[in-house]
Amino acid sequence: MVRVRLFGRLREQAGRGALDLDLPAGATTADAYDALHRLHPVLPSAAEGLRVAVNTEFVDYGAALADGDELAFLQPVSGGSVSLLEIVETPLDPRRLEAAVAHPGAGGICTFTGVVRDNSRGRSVTRLEYEVYAEMAEAEMGRIGDEIGRRWPEARVAIAHRTGRLEIGEASVVVSVSCPHRAEAFEACRYGIDTLKESVPIWKKEFAAGGEVWIEGAEARPG
Repeated sequence: MVRVRLFGRLREQAGRGALDLDLPAGATTADAYDALHRLHPVLPSAAEGLRVAVNTEFVDYGAALADGDELAFLQPVSGGSVSLLEIVETPLDPRRLEAAVAHPGAGGICTFTGVVRDNSRGRSVTRLEYEVYAEMAEAEMGRIGDEIGRRWPEARVAIAHRTGRLEIGEASVVVSVSCPHRAEAFEACRYGIDTLKESVPIWKKEFAAGGEVWIEGAEARPG
């Protein structure tokens, strides 16, 4: 028996966020998705850009499963250096993250703040809603912080992301990095937000006058 978790568009299509699958011994992640697809044919085929995680770690299709594993089928998303990592439902304060990375040896602090705007792809947006696979998102954010520490050894990083309903003008994500020099701070901060948008399992739903839609893949990246 394995546990399957679904998020965002996949959760809505299946009409549930989690279910148990009774699979034979030696089953793989591909077998699990085949079983899931038979239960919910409305779901896309596994070849349509989905990724799979087992126990909050990304794996390949075909990876072996063990009894009690937790799987997540995920649509694309859009070390000592780590001072703060947060996924919260409350408003974000960029100054708080800057304070978390500040220290006497930091000659520059670079902060990116993503803000909900009132338009997207020619549509008038009224609000956004974010959904997150929290356990895995926190682990992936930690890996981003560790990688920043490896690439820029003197950097300190703080990352925070909102979940739930956000209104126009509210901050959805903040990445703050301190380094001894400004060039490193700019580079590390850009790496942090770009990698977060590519790998951390957080999805957003866009609400507009003409309807609502999940924003995935390249569309989810900041302009």
